[in-house]
Amino acid sequence: MNLVNKTIVSEFILLGFHTSRSVEIVIFIVFFFVYALTVTGNFTLIILVVANYHLQMPMYFFLSNLSFLELMITSTVVPKMLINMITGKKTISFVGCLAQSFFYFLMGSTEFFILAVMSFDRYLAVCYPLRYALVMNNKTCFQFLLGSWVGGFLIILIPSIVTAGLPFCGPNIVNHFFCDSAPLLKLVCSDTSLAEKIDFGTSCILLLGSLFITIVSYIYITIVVLRIPSAQGRQKAFSTCVSHITVVTLYYGSSIFVYVRPTKGNVLDFNKMGTVLNTIVTPMLNPFIYSLRNEKVKVGLRSVLKKSIVICKY
Repeated sequence: MNLVNKTIVSEFILLGFHTSRSVEIVIFIVFFFVYALTVTGNFTLIILVVANYHLQMPMYFFLSNLSFLELMITSTVVPKMLINMITGKKTISFVGCLAQSFFYFLMGSTEFFILAVMSFDRYLAVCYPLRYALVMNNKTCFQFLLGSWVGGFLIILIPSIVTAGLPFCGPNIVNHFFCDSAPLLKLVCSDTSLAEKIDFGTSCILLLGSLFITIVSYIYITIVVLRIPSAQGRQKAFSTCVSHITVVTLYYGSSIFVYVRPTKGNVLDFNKMGTVLNTIVTPMLNPFIYSLRNEKVKVGLRSVLKKSIVICKY
């Protein structure tokens, strides 16, 4: 019999943080505020890049796409979680659960490719400044962007197909606040060793592979920066990379903790904390990290605010 035909679960129950009702309300308020900040900050950053000609550069093109991905990642998970918290109804349909998992990992995988591309962009800008504009033209930027999306899709395609084909015929309580892969596999009523190995393998390839590109890029950047004779020149060259390094550290650190290790014991509660960091906290911090450390973004924001005030007066 086909494994799909053995699936009798029509919906899942997202256990969430399984706390008391009063604590859950506090969590709801905090996460709602964080989500509002995330949407506002990332949407503002996208508008700034699109509307300000000073920001029509490859670095900000990729930054705006990173903000879009952050919006999509957090919007795939948080609204449903907030609805479940406020209504007390924590169910999600079988198809809805698989769709949420697919789009979450699609956006997340694409983001790792984008972060690697941004590292390569900084490498070219610092190490080959005279050739930078020639190499990173509009065509190249769109090719990198398309490659990131295609790469993100291909890397999750096989794990998604394998998970969708597994039989869910017993418990339907997901020990998480969204349909993550590890807690879903816990509910499968057959051997999941192949699926777990595929998940682990693709996670290693994606995270460690893209991290390798980032590390190599910054090794070359560091070598070039250290050769700059003046301290002011070194600081100026490296300042363009600080925001990206901060985001990379946050995102890779939490993701490697959650996904790049074999499943051993009951680690799902710990994984929830890591997922909160890269699904809720990091998307909120990104626009602030880039805007507070970037003079051009701050100038663009002031320009847009001035125009808005002038328009409001009339």
